[in-house]
Amino acid sequence: MANLFSIEGKTALVTGGSRGIGLMIARGYVEAGAKVYISSRKADVCDRVAAELSKHGTCVSLPADVSTEAGVKGLAAAFRKHAAKLEILVNNAGANWGAPLAEYPDSAWDKVLALNVKSVFHLTRTLLPELEAAAKPGDPARVVNIGSIDGIRAPVLETYAYSASKAAVHHMTKVLAARLAPKVTVNAVAPGPFESKMMAETLERFRDAIVASCPLGRIGEPDDMAGVAIYLASRAGAYLTGTVIPVDGGITIRG
Repeated sequence: MANLFSIEGKTALVTGGSRGIGLMIARGYVEAGAKVYISSRKADVCDRVAAELSKHGTCVSLPADVSTEAGVKGLAAAFRKHAAKLEILVNNAGANWGAPLAEYPDSAWDKVLALNVKSVFHLTRTLLPELEAAAKPGDPARVVNIGSIDGIRAPVLETYAYSASKAAVHHMTKVLAARLAPKVTVNAVAPGPFESKMMAETLERFRDAIVASCPLGRIGEPDDMAGVAIYLASRAGAYLTGTVIPVDGGITIRG
């Protein structure tokens, strides 16, 4: 029982790991004893964050743009120079775009779907040999996809491509879970409001209303996200696949 939630010694790759939700997860994994590789588009930022996290454990920077299939393949090739097995893949890299319905551009769909949906598919498929190589009886490799409560309920803001993309991530999680079992589990986390660059403007404008709508009465904190990510990656979460877990303080239960 003492090791039920342990991920010590496991290898993890977190995309979009230099800020926001990805950084919360990466930091949690590092502090829990995993060897963590983080990826983000800006190399200088990725390097700086990896150096900071390495003060608490082991973190390696692998800068990449996973919005393209070529970028995904480049990231996979860079990872393979370091390791032959991957116990945990966190598909977190994402983008948002808000605009009124009449003005919503086609380019928004291309950008958001490429990063939020296609990259999840491409990276999981590309790293499947490393994931399967890490699987053990009773302890499969894990894929954790980051969705959103905006993919569960209609969002207040006009983020058409984003909310549609996150609903797609939730469904693809189920499809991949059925396909990759039993060696790999695939689950999704659907965050509610957390302090992040993506949420900064929304929280600045609507913080009080968001807190009022949350049964637990607060904005999510880094440990809340790290906790669920560690659970899914540990032995405690080994019998879970194809699920979408809202981490939102109960916001979605109110519709």
